[in-house]
Amino acid sequence: MAVVRYEVVEHDGGWAYKVGDVLSETHPSHAAALKAAEDAAARQTLAGETDGIVYQDAAGGWHEELADGRDRPQTRVVDEE
Repeated sequence: MAVVRYEVVEHDGGWAYKVGDVLSETHPSHAAALKAAEDAAARQTLAGETDGIVYQDAAGGWHEELADGRDRPQTRVVDEE
């Protein structure tokens, strides 16, 4: 099963959380960024509806799939502070 890692980092004069190479909005404090990361990680694990999705891959090809709304990843918040 996939594990989505939320890492709290300093960013743009404040704090943010990072998933892969993607940063969240900047938060004014470390505590606010940590809370936002924990909230986002919790939402990521909630089941949703099964639905069709369309996405483009890195090579520019388009794909259609049926996404099972019950297939949710595990999450982990990483705070080195």
